[in-house]
Amino acid sequence: MNINTDTLKLFVAAAENRSFTKAGDLFLLTQPAVSKRIAQLEENLGTQLFDRIGRQIVLTEAGGTLLPRAREMINRLNDMTRAIGNLSGKVEGVLAIGTSHHVGLHRLPPYLKSYSRKFPLVKLNIKFMESEEIYEQVIQGRLELGIVTLPENPNSLLQTKSLWEDKLSFMVGGDHPLNACQTISLDELLDYPAILPESKTFTRKIVENIVSERSKKLRCELSTNNLETIRMLTKIGLGWSVLPNTMSEAGLSKLNILNVKISRQLGIVLHGQRTLSNAAKEILSLLEAEASN
Repeated sequence: MNINTDTLKLFVAAAENRSFTKAGDLFLLTQPAVSKRIAQLEENLGTQLFDRIGRQIVLTEAGGTLLPRAREMINRLNDMTRAIGNLSGKVEGVLAIGTSHHVGLHRLPPYLKSYSRKFPLVKLNIKFMESEEIYEQVIQGRLELGIVTLPENPNSLLQTKSLWEDKLSFMVGGDHPLNACQTISLDELLDYPAILPESKTFTRKIVENIVSERSKKLRCELSTNNLETIRMLTKIGLGWSVLPNTMSEAGLSKLNILNVKISRQLGIVLHGQRTLSNAAKEILSLLEAEASN
């Protein structure tokens, strides 16, 4: 049985995007060309991998069985390619990393500037997305590493290293009723609505853990994962929020909450069982040097 690696990559892309057209866009192929290659793969395997329902495609049981194995085969091939490429000692090629907008804007610029000057043959492919999505992309092998908000209990497949303690503060806008208060209790704060990231995010979980032992519930009436938007909504008085101290500005006031200190860890996440390219090792070394300072 002859199964082409590129066809497996195409199968994975189609399965993850639930579309032959979107998969084709990633590989610069037309939808008919994708359909033909998938049909050939199905013929080679002797089973149908997708149900075609109008313009939609859905994995069959066989397709669902193949998907994790195809990902693993692709990741092993990528590991082998990186391991062999590393023997040359050259630092070049494409480096796919993920970072959140906040980390990318407020922490990474000087390191990316230094790295790109030192290693001009490396093409940086930087994906800006939510920390939780970056974790999944690293697990799946789409990203070599991420620079993100670290969870309290990371996936056992991943290695994490803290780089920065990101101190957070409860904040309100100038027109908020609590703006004039120098010190308040957490229970008093919970009488007012909050503006926070969505419940699946690591930052939201930090806040929820602090509130969990209180008799009052968290009233989050507005949610968005864009911290710049949260800052704007807080500034105009639509609720209180928790924001990094680096985002404090005129029109926002920090609240002193009795017996509550809040922060999160920002750092590196990578797959513990995969080979890093020389390009990834060098940016890792650059960032780890920051952690040791």
